[in-house]
Amino acid sequence: MTLGPLMIGIAGPELTGEERERLRDPAVGGVILFARNFHDVEQLAALTEAIRALRTPPLLIAADQEGGRVQRFRDGFTALPPARALGAWWRRDRRAAAALAEQFGWLVAAELRGAGVDLGLGPVLDIDHGVSAVIGDRALGDRPQAVAELGLALARGLRRGGMAAVAKHFPGHGGVAPDSHEALPEDGRDYQDLHETDLLPFRRLMINGLEGLMMAHVVFPREDSAPASLSARWIQGIVRRRLGFEGAVFSDDLGMAGAAVAGSIGERVRTALDAGCDIAVLGNEGRDVDPVLPAWRERDPVAAMRRMRLHGRAAPPLEQLRASREWQQAREALARLTK
Repeated sequence: MTLGPLMIGIAGPELTGEERERLRDPAVGGVILFARNFHDVEQLAALTEAIRALRTPPLLIAADQEGGRVQRFRDGFTALPPARALGAWWRRDRRAAAALAEQFGWLVAAELRGAGVDLGLGPVLDIDHGVSAVIGDRALGDRPQAVAELGLALARGLRRGGMAAVAKHFPGHGGVAPDSHEALPEDGRDYQDLHETDLLPFRRLMINGLEGLMMAHVVFPREDSAPASLSARWIQGIVRRRLGFEGAVFSDDLGMAGAAVAGSIGERVRTALDAGCDIAVLGNEGRDVDPVLPAWRERDPVAAMRRMRLHGRAAPPLEQLRASREWQQAREALARLTK
């Protein structure tokens, strides 16, 4: 069985019987976890093991573990500062900031892999233009060069820790005030306006082997009337053909208000896949995807291969990781970011 294009949520810290059946459906390829799915490290490791045991090859398991406001797992994991702290350090010492960012990425990946999570869904490459509260301190900075350098270092660290990088939110969410969780933002710039600003960090990571890209629920009306996450012009025309990206393309969560323009959940999934997404993300608790499952058929073996390449590498369990000198050094280094 291959991995299907749906990455879906579950309700709580343990799988129900209904969820086990849903996750065995061939349309499903992954699970995205949230704070509602986490009590402690031991429970999380047991949950990810139960998810992996359902299928061969195992389902992908993902979570947002950026740091600051967006860290799904806390108790037993390192408390991560927001990405903005790395950007502040970059302004003082670019080389030291890049070294810290690589250790940051390694620590995120090593801890998540130690609990059985494949993807940490980062780095965030949005530019902080000072208008987006939902991005805000999640951004690495307000300068494209800083975001590119730090994003590259974070990606190196993630890979060293056994995890693929999934950059977000292409082509940029930092230039709009509305939150796409609650509305559909519009950005009046076109591709040329974005090329040396918001797109620069994405382009730099792409030419350095970026494995995954998450699209933004933002409309750029000078390019297309559809949000980038649902736009064949953006995904097939710009991401694939113009920029030559060969990794996996994720939608942002299709349950968000920014995707509602496409209609029902089923229509949102179909639109995202038709536009060129390899993975359609649905973070709600499961039942809303049931009408989608029977209609799905694998249409793109290349997309299936892209999904397969996202599995994390083998890693020591968290208890063993915590005894390592590398883990202790990384924590000591990141402590400098909060001083």
